[in-house]
Amino acid sequence: MTGRILMTEDCIAEGVAWLSLREPRFAAAHALTGPPPLRRRPEGFAELMAAILGQQVSTAAAAAMRVRTEAAGLTTAAAVAAADEAALRACGLSAAKIRYAHALARATLDYDALAGLTDAEVIVTLTALPGIGRWTAELYAMTSLGRADVICAGDLALQEAARLLFGLEARPSERALRLMAEDWSPWRGVAARLLWSYYRHAKGREGTA
Repeated sequence: MTGRILMTEDCIAEGVAWLSLREPRFAAAHALTGPPPLRRRPEGFAELMAAILGQQVSTAAAAAMRVRTEAAGLTTAAAVAAADEAALRACGLSAAKIRYAHALARATLDYDALAGLTDAEVIVTLTALPGIGRWTAELYAMTSLGRADVICAGDLALQEAARLLFGLEARPSERALRLMAEDWSPWRGVAARLLWSYYRHAKGREGTA
């Protein structure tokens, strides 16, 4: 079973209502930010590569790399596989990102089949690829596959938003946030969207996704 898929704004509203009853601080965050966006993205190679571009860089840097790769026509697996290092470097990719982009482009990943896997199976399948860690896999599961109960707990913006919203002394670790999020199941993906919105409200800038 794949679990609930976030398809529309109504799905988000249902999740927000559940979370607001479960945790009053989510209700307070929602009152400040309004409904969080759906944040759905297409499935496929281009989006997974975009997630790789976003690893360990600012949202602005990731966006700049994405604009350059799109302008260069490097949006398909075939194009990236055929591109030399100089072409990818000109788009702003580091040596590590170039290796990971080539590995993804040359992998035989069945993107259509991912939609039929459980959340855990999606994460296992994606993290088996070079350069794709749990953050990247969970971000893809959340935004491209729309999994309602996935949260990328390694995301720094989510950790910081949790610190602020829950009045924590320090930013929670990935493990600590994952433990916190157990209480938000089966709507952890909506909780993440609320936290991203709260981060934007508190910091005046976007976090991830």
